[in-house]
Amino acid sequence: MVDSSANSPRRMLSLSRERAFVSILDDEKEGRFALSNKQGAKLLEVYGFVGSISTIVAAGLFFLWAYLPEPWLHYLGITYYPSRYWALAIPTYVMVTIIFIILFYLGLNYMATVPSTSWNSLFDDHTRDASRILSGHTFIDGEHPIDPISDIPITEVNASLYG
Repeated sequence: MVDSSANSPRRMLSLSRERAFVSILDDEKEGRFALSNKQGAKLLEVYGFVGSISTIVAAGLFFLWAYLPEPWLHYLGITYYPSRYWALAIPTYVMVTIIFIILFYLGLNYMATVPSTSWNSLFDDHTRDASRILSGHTFIDGEHPIDPISDIPITEVNASLYG
């Protein structure tokens, strides 16, 4: 006789709600994985949920403070709040700071880059010349393997680009 309770939709639904946690360390002697049922939200999920709700509430309060007229705020019993100047000043200061950080980062990268007339832009400590790599190898019966990873000489680049 076949147990029909294992195939019922209610049984399938109750199985899908369970979280299985696989632990390799518990039953290594027997060669199987141990399953334990840990239910509930993880700590990071709770932090993410509370953070997203807090962000939405804070943005809503900011927009209410920034756009509601002062008589409406007084009618709601809100009499102590910052000046409306800060509703424009803080986002502006943040955006200008971000732009200055990006420009500073670009400037540091330009300062660290060698000039285009420098030989260091063509050759450095990691330059690999294919002729030096293949010079010590002998090949059997005219076999030639795939060329090793190396830099292309600037003369070949110029010849292929400019004819």
